[in-house]
This record gives sequence, structure tokens and C-alpha cells, in this order.
Amino acid sequence: METALYLIPVTLGETEIARVLPDYNAGVIAGIRHFIVEDVRSARRFLRKVDPQFDIDGSQFFELNKHTSPQDISGYLRPLCDGKPMGVISEAGCPAVADPGADVVAIAQRKGLKVVPLVGPSSIILSVMASGFNGQSFAFNGYLPIKPEERAKKLRQLEQRIYNEEQTQLFIETPYRNGKMIEDILKNCRPQTKLCIAANLTCDDEYVRTRTVKEWKGKVPDLSKIPCIFLLYK
Repeated sequence: METALYLIPVTLGETEIARVLPDYNAGVIAGIRHFIVEDVRSARRFLRKVDPQFDIDGSQFFELNKHTSPQDISGYLRPLCDGKPMGVISEAGCPAVADPGADVVAIAQRKGLKVVPLVGPSSIILSVMASGFNGQSFAFNGYLPIKPEERAKKLRQLEQRIYNEEQTQLFIETPYRNGKMIEDILKNCRPQTKLCIAANLTCDDEYVRTRTVKEWKGKVPDLSKIPCIFLLYK
């Protein structure tokens, strides 16, 4: 197979592989034995899910997370520089999108190494598709500040961009703090501002609902410990 850094998408939950990943991906994975992963254990589980006979013991894994030093990351690409294909695997969804894998991709690009993104689920794109919001202009803001006053200020700033620029604003939260995030949105945003909550995308219990801030009050489901993405628009 062609020598390249392959960006390998992962299911967003306990979804069947065939539902969200093309067969082509499995063929690419079969030819790789060097992987840069966010978590070794979950990466091993994913590879076994793709192919129960995959040679895990004969593969090499480099762990890449927020604690990995830039020096270590640069060394991770040595197999690729030696002509061996490599794969990047995130915890969920597409690697290098809201994911530390972006750091190693940036190094590969600087070195002039070939990078190949594979097709797979992205909660960012899927949530925009299902929200009914502006899909021509949108911004993903990652995690908002934790401190109440800073979060309230950020929410108001994002809301202002909605009305000034007509740009959809997306952000996420640690699952166990989803309830507090929703509470802060309803407290700080205008009654007419629309909020879409997209949870467990592509899974059997997928939940996507768009309402105004006023309409959400008193009707918020229990989304604690469930991966969610939040979208705001006018």
C-alpha cells in the first residue's frame, strides 16, 4: 500500500462498524502496523472490532494526548519516514478534529509527508446537518470556560456573533457537566435564540432537538454522562 499517514475515523459510540465506516477503511487498516493513538486500550478495541483477527501483538502504538511532548510527537513519525504506512486513531470520530492528532498531522505536513484522511463520522458535521442552522458559516469553539463568570461572558460573545455574522456556534462539554452547561445557556442567552442539543450521534439512542431558549426551559432531558454537542443560532 502507499506510504502515508492515514487518518482513521472511529465510531462515535457502540455503533456497528458497517453503519458509519466504509469497507475501504478496513482494507487500509489491514496494511498498517504502526499507529499513533489517543488511548492504546481503546485503539486496540477498535482494531479488534474492525477485524477480530487483526495482529495487535505485531503492531506498534505511540500514545498521543495532551501530556505528550512536542519532541516525542516528532519521533513518532520515524516509521513513516522509513517508508512504512502509519495510522492515527482518535478516541471517537475523526482524528485531528478537536483532537491532539492535529499536532502530528502538522508535523507530517511540514516534513512533506503524505497525509490521507479516511471517511468517517464527525459529530461536528452531523450536528450541523441535523440542527436546521446555518451550514454555510459555522464555528466550532471546543470547550467553554469552566468558571461561571467567564463562561457567561463567552456565551454572550458567541450569541452576539450569531446575530452580527449569522454564524452557527458549536461547542462541547465534559459529559458529566452537560446539565450545568444547559443551565448556563438557558440563563445567559436570549429567549428567542435557538439551541440545538445533539447527543449520542449515530447510536441507537441518538437525540437531536432544536428549540428556542424559552422553549427549552422545563423540557431539558437528562443528558448526564452522554456525549453531546451544543449549537446556537438565531
